Amino acid sequence: MAEVAEETTYVPHHPKKVAFILSAMRHFAGALEQDGVTVDYVTLDDPANTGSFTGELTRAVARHCPDRVVVTEPGEYRVERAMSGWEADLGLPVEIRVDDRFLCSRQEFESWANGRKQLVMEFFYREMRKRTGILMDGKEPMGGEWNFDKENRKKPPKTLEVPTAPSCAPDRITQEVLALVSERFSGHFGDLDGFGFAVTAEDAEALFETFLTERLPLFGDYQDAMKAGEPFLFHAVISPYLNVGLLDPRYVIERVEQAGRDGAAPLNAVEGFIRQILGWREYVRGIYWLKMPGYAETNALKADRPLPGFYWTGETDMHCLAEAIGQTKREAYAHHIQRLMVTGLFALLIGADPEEVNAWYLAVYVDAFEWVELPNTHGMILYADGGLLGSKPYAASGKYIDRMSDYCRGCRYDVKQQTGPNACPFNALYWRFLLRHQDSLRGNRRMALIYKSLDRFEDAKRAALKNQADQFLETLE
Repeated sequence: MAEVAEETTYVPHHPKKVAFILSAMRHFAGALEQDGVTVDYVTLDDPANTGSFTGELTRAVARHCPDRVVVTEPGEYRVERAMSGWEADLGLPVEIRVDDRFLCSRQEFESWANGRKQLVMEFFYREMRKRTGILMDGKEPMGGEWNFDKENRKKPPKTLEVPTAPSCAPDRITQEVLALVSERFSGHFGDLDGFGFAVTAEDAEALFETFLTERLPLFGDYQDAMKAGEPFLFHAVISPYLNVGLLDPRYVIERVEQAGRDGAAPLNAVEGFIRQILGWREYVRGIYWLKMPGYAETNALKADRPLPGFYWTGETDMHCLAEAIGQTKREAYAHHIQRLMVTGLFALLIGADPEEVNAWYLAVYVDAFEWVELPNTHGMILYADGGLLGSKPYAASGKYIDRMSDYCRGCRYDVKQQTGPNACPFNALYWRFLLRHQDSLRGNRRMALIYKSLDRFEDAKRAALKNQADQFLETLE
């Protein structure tokens, strides 16, 4: 096992992300050694560390003189590309094994996708449920419906009590890692104070069990909600543990399904949670490996605006963005609606360069690895793939943020105004986006109603909205 500089710096990862992964690695190595496994471990600050996977594997081969090398398939295309040259570099057979921490292998997804005109997640999700028997009563979906998404969109009331999210106090190993990260990565975006991630499988399972009892019952109702000062609401915050292997998705799904069958959580919470893992998580991984490397180069909307600097500081008068980015800076975490409909929505509306946006999302979130980050950001958020992943752009005005959050109450802009010095920037930007891309989006049946509304605008109103948006964009320069 090797901690390598190349992996910590190919984007400026959040310090908490670096600390989480390094501490989890060190704890896992210790657990293996306690089980009698010999572990050859290279730390980041080892003077002989070459700083790359290839360099450290080359050194390990020289130390141990093996007959072959056995590795698990990686989560990022750039690493697989490096792996493909290892046999020639090392002069040894290299066996790359399937990553069995997923319920659908890359080959199985490719077989599902073969010959389909549209790779719709909902169809994939239903196939996965039928194949695994998860949330099924015989041949029928549990509760008589495949999807309860319409029941996952409640706005949290002012009086809603949110349980405190549990965390894990850093032990000696984690404290050593935190000191190392503080010394080496203090210039990266993000705060290191308040580190509380689980770094062992046992602790990750304990945090998940707490979620089952304290937050799962209301997860479905407020899955898409946002509330100032509440970074976690009723979310499980287990994506980091799933993505590095501290939690097994099968175990997680089985525990949540059982909670539903036992009556401990309503079906809209159970199905909504399982859909994210059995459906969306498996689906985006399949899309990533099916379409890379060309997928990352697509730019269907020809977006090229630099990402605004406040994405790296959180300093903006737009309260929703300040809240989401500030939370990301502190926690290395934001839930899916904050990513999609606040930071992502703004990037979509201004036409931010997909390469810069993708790099930002990959850097700032503790659960971000390219196989899961790129399809979500590039396809779902930016529509840069032209509709492969999402059937329409997730474009919206400030009304959506006001409907699903309390962010607008604390903002210096007025979400009800579309033009003028106090108008919410999202409003004019939204209409500018629709006008700018009408040639390519008018034919989208899911956009038909909104374009009918736009067609009813008088020319003067269209011009005023475009002028409002253009003036705002000039301030971003």
